[in-house]
Amino acid sequence: MKIKTRDMVLVALFAGLTAVGAFLRIPIGPAPISMQNFFTVMSGCLLGSRLGAVSQGLYVSLGLIGVPVFTSGGGPSYLLNPTFGFLMGFILCAWIIGRLTEGKKPSVAVFFLASVAGSLVVYAVGVPWLYVILTKVSGVDITFMKALKVGCLVFIPGDLVKIALVSWLSSRIVPLIARG
Repeated sequence: MKIKTRDMVLVALFAGLTAVGAFLRIPIGPAPISMQNFFTVMSGCLLGSRLGAVSQGLYVSLGLIGVPVFTSGGGPSYLLNPTFGFLMGFILCAWIIGRLTEGKKPSVAVFFLASVAGSLVVYAVGVPWLYVILTKVSGVDITFMKALKVGCLVFIPGDLVKIALVSWLSSRIVPLIARG
């Protein structure tokens, strides 16, 4: 499969934006509030399933080889970080959003619903990872419900605001991209 130069640039751009988003954060517990998911969701909306997932895969790969692009650095030891599951969820999130929006008329509602679905997958991967790493690796005494609260529930209001903004922006940007 041949990839166009334009696509390589967009993939690198969204990997870079997600990295920048990691440093726009508010620490509130084991998983900080950051702008990573904003750019992850936007990559799925604007790049589609394949390129969106590749952009997030590139981001995660850069972090795992040691480039300090995650909220707390980088390197292979990050696999044992309680928040690494969320990073893996980013790849699936972008892919799912892209699959749900490809071929559809670009509208705020289509992007919003797809983005909510993709974001739920981030939590479906991230919260169990958070729980397992905290309890089995770090020895933290925490229930799964408490992990759900600190790793998901506190983020939902902010994520919905970010999703609404991405949906609005995407509904305006995608038609421009399609034109040329």
